[in-house]
Amino acid sequence: MLITMSKRVTIMIDEDLDKKLRLRQAKLISQEQTSYSYSRVLNETIRKVLK
Repeated sequence: MLITMSKRVTIMIDEDLDKKLRLRQAKLISQEQTSYSYSRVLNETIRKVLK
């Protein structure tokens, strides 16, 4: 099990990327039938790209 520490940061996200992330979040919420935070969606998306 990987334990990571979260860090609060402020970033600027372009509107088109924000919209795509929110659509992805809505899709995951409907699929999982549970809460799915914006931060979680953002972190998972970035991890996929940077692996």
